[in-house]
Amino acid sequence: MKRARGLGIIYLRGRVWWVQYYARGARHRESSQSANRADAVRLLKQRLADVASGRPVGPRIERTTLADLLDIVVNDYRANGRRSLRRLDFAAAHLAAYFSPAARAIEITTDRLTAYQAHRLAMGAARASVNYELAILRRAFSLALRAGKVASRPDFPMLHVDNARQGFFEREHLEAVLKYLPGYLHPVIRTAFITGWRIHSELLTRQWRHVDLTHGWLRLDPGESKNREGREFPFTPELRSILEAQREYVRNLELAHNRLIPHVFVRPDGSPIRDFRAAWSSACRRAGLPGRIPHDLRRSAVRNLERAGVPRSAAMKITGHKTEAIYRRYAIVDERMMREAADKLANLHSARRIAQ
Repeated sequence: MKRARGLGIIYLRGRVWWVQYYARGARHRESSQSANRADAVRLLKQRLADVASGRPVGPRIERTTLADLLDIVVNDYRANGRRSLRRLDFAAAHLAAYFSPAARAIEITTDRLTAYQAHRLAMGAARASVNYELAILRRAFSLALRAGKVASRPDFPMLHVDNARQGFFEREHLEAVLKYLPGYLHPVIRTAFITGWRIHSELLTRQWRHVDLTHGWLRLDPGESKNREGREFPFTPELRSILEAQREYVRNLELAHNRLIPHVFVRPDGSPIRDFRAAWSSACRRAGLPGRIPHDLRRSAVRNLERAGVPRSAAMKITGHKTEAIYRRYAIVDERMMREAADKLANLHSARRIAQ
């Protein structure tokens, strides 16, 4: 057994040099995987430098893999009740396909992350999707660093994404699509166009206990929305008409099937609506609006609130946008709004000239 300069020990086991050092009172022994003594000296110096700087050290850190990192972030999502586990699974699958689940965390460097970006873009992935996938991996590294599973986190390059949202529906577009959708989908689509609420997580999950027909409110309980806050939307005359007709429709289904139906938006057999992507895509294509997505209804609702002159603070509250930066991405200013703005400015100047 021989000592290297400074703290720690290097020694031979067979023909391979090993190092021994202490960190936080614990003894660590680690193979240099080399028969060259100089390699062991370099390894020991690196480990002692890590200890001095407070970075996690030890062989287990070297063994942390991509699969370990992804497990950490999945557990974090589950523990915190995050709603995007399905999207996380897709992101994890792409990361694992490129790097390999067995890839060691120390091998995932900034230059390899940049190569991953180029690979995914060449596959036709959207820039926002690539950024999301790397954000998942960045979160995994942060959690692993906190848990002492990695010694450092690489710099994560992010692609520039134009966040301006362009898809929206005018009323005539909405009616054109509805012509080709099954009737049982009409109420939820019309409600989304009015409220701007997210269809799958905030409307299809509504039960009659969330609908106050007496006082005129549609409600989300705390914890149900994306930002975890409760929310209420006051009835407009059109929304009241939709929900009252839906209440009558569901009552008739309850009589026909001899059972209570708790959900507001249901299929003709009384079961909750889970997925309607195929019907939606077909209807949009037949209406001459291919490529439109249900989320365009949310953008449309925000734009209509802007057109109506609703104060932004109130609009954000009822649509569930937590920050104004995100809300502005949906508040699309179109030609009609710009013409209305010009008319209001002209009226102001005209009134001032008359006053003079």
